[in-house]
Order: sequence, then structure tokens, then C-alpha cells
Amino acid sequence: MACGKDDLLTIRQMCGQYEVTPRTLRFYEAQELLAPVRRGTARFYTYRDRARLKLILRGKRFGFSLEDIRQLLEMYDRDTGQQEAQLSRTYAMAKERLAQMERQRADLDDAIAELKDEMAWGANALAAMRNAAV
Repeated sequence: MACGKDDLLTIRQMCGQYEVTPRTLRFYEAQELLAPVRRGTARFYTYRDRARLKLILRGKRFGFSLEDIRQLLEMYDRDTGQQEAQLSRTYAMAKERLAQMERQRADLDDAIAELKDEMAWGANALAAMRNAAV
């Protein structure tokens, strides 16, 4: 479903379009990351909310904390004349997160290799036991 800048989405439409639960949207609202328009008890999400949700979901996918995401979103909300500072901060945070992810991958690669070695030893030990029993 294509949405224009002026279109408002219901919570159900947001959930369908972004594959999130109503609970997730309400949580992000409680964390003041989203600010849907309220009409009685109904929530309607603006273009700004949709853009922010995309950034939140992308940030979560990359492993950023909600606090990191909040800081980045607040930078963009504060002053549109500070694009260079905003981009520099975003780049620095992304570079730091990438380094963390690469360290985690290296640790995981080491653990996988060690587990494979242990499994090979175990397979050989089992084969030797089975051959001795025959």
C-alpha cells in the first residue's frame, strides 16, 4: 500500500505495513519515539511517524539501543541547519557499531571452529568405541 505524505495510517495499517505488533507501536509511543495523532482513543500515524518507525526498525536491526536511536532521532528533530553535525554523529555511531559487530562475528567464528573440533573429536571417540565393541 503506497502512502502519501498527508495520509494518516491506523494502528492496524501500521502493523500490516511494517510487520510490527500494536504492542510494539504502543511501546515506541510510550518511549516517546513516535507521536501519533490522537482522536479519542484512536491513534493515527503521520508521514513523520512512518519515517521514524523505519529508522527505529533499521536501528534495531543493526543492534543500536533504543537510547542510541532516540539520540539520533532527537538530533534530526532539533535543528535542520545542523546536517553536517547530525551526519557526523550518525556516521560515528554506525562505525562504532560495525566494529562491535565485527568483533562479535570473530568471536562467533572462533566458537564455531572450536565446537567443530570438539564434535570431530567426539565423532572419532564414538567410532573408536563402536569399533572396539564389535
